[in-house]
Amino acid sequence: MNDPMRVREALLQSLPHDVAGHGQAPHPQEVYVPRAHIKALRPEASLVVGTRGVGKSLWTMALWTPQTREALESAIPALASTRVAVGFSEKPSPDDYPNADTVRQLLKDGEDPYDIWRGVIARHLSRDVLGGDRVPLESWAQTLGWLHANPEGLSRLVQDADEKLASQEKQLLFVFDALDRASGDWDTMDALVRGLLQAILWLKPQAQMYGKVFLREDQFRPTVTNFPDASKLLATKEDLSWGRHDLHGLLWQLLINGPEEHGDCLRETYRSVIGAPPQETASGWRLPSELQREGPSQRGLFEALAGPWMGTDPRRGVPYVWTVSHLADGHGRTSPRSFLVAIRQATDDSLEHYPDHPRPLHYESIKRGVRAASKVRVDEISEVYPWIKRFMGALEGMNMPCDFQRITGEWERAFPEGPTTRPEEGLPPRHTDQGWEGLRDDLLDLGVFEQRKDGRIDMPDLYRVGFGLGRKGGVPPRR
Repeated sequence: MNDPMRVREALLQSLPHDVAGHGQAPHPQEVYVPRAHIKALRPEASLVVGTRGVGKSLWTMALWTPQTREALESAIPALASTRVAVGFSEKPSPDDYPNADTVRQLLKDGEDPYDIWRGVIARHLSRDVLGGDRVPLESWAQTLGWLHANPEGLSRLVQDADEKLASQEKQLLFVFDALDRASGDWDTMDALVRGLLQAILWLKPQAQMYGKVFLREDQFRPTVTNFPDASKLLATKEDLSWGRHDLHGLLWQLLINGPEEHGDCLRETYRSVIGAPPQETASGWRLPSELQREGPSQRGLFEALAGPWMGTDPRRGVPYVWTVSHLADGHGRTSPRSFLVAIRQATDDSLEHYPDHPRPLHYESIKRGVRAASKVRVDEISEVYPWIKRFMGALEGMNMPCDFQRITGEWERAFPEGPTTRPEEGLPPRHTDQGWEGLRDDLLDLGVFEQRKDGRIDMPDLYRVGFGLGRKGGVPPRR
């Protein structure tokens, strides 16, 4: 086994500093495809739903970037003959799709969301597939003007593009992500999502063209699929989820591909546990299939880093299980973003406070890593829903679980006007018309709250710690 100090330094150098990615594609050697994601990444999966941090934007960029897409081909062979165009994402590309401000202006001018998305598709087909100038490109208003004035021309454009793709033995996949950037209210959001799904359905008759829409769970509501033949899209719906074994597999995929001597160190740690090195390929080191499943080998790898227990005896739990479970939301889902943040912070904390510990990760540092991941998660969800931080701030210092009446008492004292939100607080709660019970239901849907069988409201550590609430015997909240 390597020296713990050396392993800690290798961990810090191998784990990503910016787990969120912010519109950047992963390096091919960092690509890790959980088995549950393979169906979602196939071209024919039109609708992909997942909570924050599960990889929607990462997969969008991975599909769009040729080198990264090539790394996906071993798991999804159909991508070898697939071209990818992004129709909306968090990364601006004004020639390919209108930005959020332009979308809002087009809607204000009376444009139908269905036509906005068909305009995105038409512009790409004209410019990048057929190589012509059938569709005006000077502005998005002109593109849509052509769309309205030339229904037959649009039909021929799509048919000609489909035939050209067939002659090239190619498929074309349009990918859409980050639609929350384009709206500040739920009615507009629902209209944009519904119009986009209708545009994807409009493409369905084409043999060589597909559309894929990545949605957050709160964006996927019955109101966005209340149009004829929506069942054809719903039949292709896939969910993005990460099992405990997937998270540990991702961790070691990153570690064995660490830079220079740090990767050597972590591969030696791997070999000392498994008895053989990982698989070397043209795109980097890969985990064998048995290390992508839960079992003694995968558990042994994490035990080499964190030891067998979350304390001095087994009663405190097993780090392999404890770390993931304490990063789960109210629906029991742990995101790779939270997991990697926690491991990186635990490494840094172990280096600072427990340099002589015989394992690279001290169990107390893992707890502090959970606190750090909780803060990051709270900041992330507050970016999308700023109102959550305001309402949860009124509960700071409370112990969970507790009766909902106690929560409403605190809210009523802090907000006598009721569960109203401000214009700068982004997308509001969906059910404020139902009072405090509606706000509770929204927080349950988002996984911030969870309800026990006896009716009391509880909170997962992922949010409880970051929002400054306590629990007897639990991970202490942030100061």
